[in-house]
This record gives sequence, C-alpha cells and structure tokens, in this order.
Amino acid sequence: MARAPRIDVANLIYHVINRANSRQKIFHSFEDYKHFEVLLMEARERTDMRILAYVLMPNHWHLVLYPKKDGDVSQFMQWLTLTHTQQYRSKTKTIGYGHLYQGRYKSFLIEKDTYLLAAIKYVERNPVRANITKKVESWKWGSGYRRLLGTSGEQKLLSRIPLELPKNYAAWVNQADKVHDLVQLRVSVAKGTPYGGLEWTGKTVKQFKLTLTTRGRGRPKKGT
Repeated sequence: MARAPRIDVANLIYHVINRANSRQKIFHSFEDYKHFEVLLMEARERTDMRILAYVLMPNHWHLVLYPKKDGDVSQFMQWLTLTHTQQYRSKTKTIGYGHLYQGRYKSFLIEKDTYLLAAIKYVERNPVRANITKKVESWKWGSGYRRLLGTSGEQKLLSRIPLELPKNYAAWVNQADKVHDLVQLRVSVAKGTPYGGLEWTGKTVKQFKLTLTTRGRGRPKKGT
C-alpha cells in the first residue's frame, strides 16, 4: 500500500505518536517514565526542538512538536526512539528480541489556531479518557501536569505555545473533549490527515501532496 509522503518542514506544528510493538507495555514503573522524560529533554537539547505538549501512556506516547529547521522532526525522533530502544533492551536484558516499537512513528500537521488548542487538550487528556486518572494534572507523565503542578525546572521541557492558552487552563483542560474534535483527531492519528479548518487543510494537502491521507475517511476506533 502506498504511503503518504513524510513532511518535515520547519515552523509547522506536528502531532507525533508511536506505539509499542503489539501494544505491549513499555513503561512499567516510575523509573521507566522518568527515564523517557530525561531522553525527551536530551533530544530537545540536541535538536533545539520545541515541545508544546506530550503525554506518556503505558504502551504509547504522543508529542506535539514545533521544529525550527527542516529535517528536525526526523532527527529528533530517530535519536529518541533508537536511544530509548537500545537502553530499554539493555535494562530488561531483551537484546535481540525484535522491535520495541510497532514501526515508524505516525505524524500529522496541525493548524496554528484553535485546532492546536484542541490537539493539545486531546494529548493531555489521554490518561483521563483511558480511565487511568480523573484529572489531567494527576497524571505526572505529561505536559498537563508540568503546566499546572510542575516545578520551574520541570516546565523547562516545554516551549512557549504560539497562541494564548485559556486563562482558566485547569478547568478548560479537564472539560470533556468535544465529540467533533475527537472524531477529527482520531482520523488524523489513523490516516495522517492534516488537522485544521477546511481551507487550511485543503491548501496543506495540495502543497505537500497528502491526498492519500484524505481517502476513505471513516469513523476510527476509540482509544487513541
């Protein structure tokens, strides 16, 4: 099956997701989550990547990235996933057991306005929708916690978002996602379809030859 071209252009915003092979757990303990966050910081420093939001789940993770230079997303992701895989295999004594991740990461472009806010909310509310926690800030392994309860040092992992967050951020992020936003975002996760308004999406699809991502739209499965 043909794949849509991978976009890696500066100053565009990307939602990136990767899952463990066969959806097995890759985070088993406090130390596992903390270790991955240390790797996130190092990957950020190596590429000068802007991380706008993220969440770590037991068997997958989401990032919202805002690169400064062409090619930075691929460089960031290659170092992060390869280093994590090597260190995970070494720690668990499973070297030679095959792929840790299910394959190449998935990504899609996000429009820089209210659609970005919806995407950030979608990412940070993952543990709430999965019934792991009742409040975004109660899940320590994500940007929602860092924004609301993190120390100044912890907040350094996150870069400034190119628009204003809602003033009562805690109340906003803990409100249920809009059904329409969830449906659109899950389509984007599944197919790589750019997430934004009709005019912006149309221009983006045409500019980057992403027609394949708009074919066969359907209601995706829940749980992403």
